[in-house]
Amino acid sequence: MEDRSEIRGLASGPAGATDGPGETAAVADPGPAEDKGADERAAGSLGDLAKARFMEALFERKIDPGAFLSQGDLVRLLGVPVGPLRDALRVLQTEGWLTIHARSGIEIRKPDFALVRNSYQLRLVLERAAVRSFAELAPLAEMEAMEARHRHVIEAVSGHEMTLAGARDLEEVDFGFHMQVIKILDNPMIDQAYRQAQGFVQLTRLDRAFRLSWPLVVRTMTEHLDIIAAFRRRDAAAAEAALELHFARAMQRAIGFF
Repeated sequence: MEDRSEIRGLASGPAGATDGPGETAAVADPGPAEDKGADERAAGSLGDLAKARFMEALFERKIDPGAFLSQGDLVRLLGVPVGPLRDALRVLQTEGWLTIHARSGIEIRKPDFALVRNSYQLRLVLERAAVRSFAELAPLAEMEAMEARHRHVIEAVSGHEMTLAGARDLEEVDFGFHMQVIKILDNPMIDQAYRQAQGFVQLTRLDRAFRLSWPLVVRTMTEHLDIIAAFRRRDAAAAEAALELHFARAMQRAIGFF
C-alpha cells in the first residue's frame, strides 16, 4: 500500500518551498480518484477478513456443513459488514465452499463421496511429483525430524481416547507433513491448490472428529512413516508407491470404510 504522506510530499515539493516570492506552494489534494482507491483497498482487506473468519467458523463447528444461513446470520456470527461479506461469499462460492440462492439464502457445502474422491485425486496428482523430488533433494536431517515427530505422535496417542482438541492437533501433524513435502516444489500455485483440496478433506472429517480412534491415528502415522522410510533410502519410486497406497486408504477412512 502506498504512503499518502510520500505522495503528497512529492506533489508539493520540499517543506517550505514557494511558487514565487511570498507564495507558499499548495499541498496537493488526494482527490476523489485516490480516495476511491483507498476505499477499494480497505474493502478488499475486509473481504479477506470475512473469508478468513468464515473458514475459521466452519472448521470450529460454529457453521454446520449443509446448513442454510442468511447474510444477517453471517454478519452477526462473523462480525463483519455486509458489503465485504458479500465479496467474500462470491469468492467462497467460486471455490466451492457454498452456494448462494437468491431467495432461500446461503447453503453451506455438505461433503459427499464425489467431493472426497475429487479432493484426494487432486492431492495425488500434485503430490506425486513432490514426493519424488523430496526423496531425491530434501536434507536427511529434515527426514529424520519428520520421522521423530510421527513416532512421538504414535507414542502419545496409543491407548488413549481421542478428543476434539486431539483430533485438531492430529490434523496439523497430518497436513503439516504433506505441505512440507509439497513445498519442495517451490510453487505457490501448487501450494494454494493443495491447501484448498486439503480443506475439503478437513470438511469431510468434521462430522467424524469424535469417532476418530487412536488405532486410526496410528494407522495414518504408520503410512506416513512408510513414505518417510522411502525418503531416507532416496527411493523416489517407493515413496510414490507408498503415497498412492496411503491416499487410497485415507480416502476409505474419510468416507467411513476403515
